[in-house]
Amino acid sequence: MERKEKAKEYFSQKCHCSQAVLASFADEIGLSEGTALQLGSCFGGGMRKGEVCGACTGALMAIGMKFGMSTVGDLERQQTADEYTKKFLNEFAKQNGSYLCRELLKYNLASEEERQKARELGLFATVCPKLIESAVVIAEQLMSEA
Repeated sequence: MERKEKAKEYFSQKCHCSQAVLASFADEIGLSEGTALQLGSCFGGGMRKGEVCGACTGALMAIGMKFGMSTVGDLERQQTADEYTKKFLNEFAKQNGSYLCRELLKYNLASEEERQKARELGLFATVCPKLIESAVVIAEQLMSEA
């Protein structure tokens, strides 16, 4: 199964978008799926506040595991991770119009009323899988550069 399909499958099983994306990379970044699901558990729906899309945060956690600093003072790796973060967010926004959940869904998930409206309109079933796929594909492309 392709990584993007695996991520969408996690999402269809009621994982948050952040969990779905991060867990789809678990094998490549040296995490168990369970650990990836735990790490990503607080980032769905833009951290429940409509901020940075959870699919993006899941992808950025995977990118951080691949390129980020693992030893205090390794500024070269930190700079590399920072550059990949910028590349990822720029490309995601270019493809999707934004990387902020409330702009992508046109509803502010910090509001229970607006979250319910987004649910009623089926946005989580129609918009979010496309964003998950986009995040996975972009992250795969960037991670293959190394």
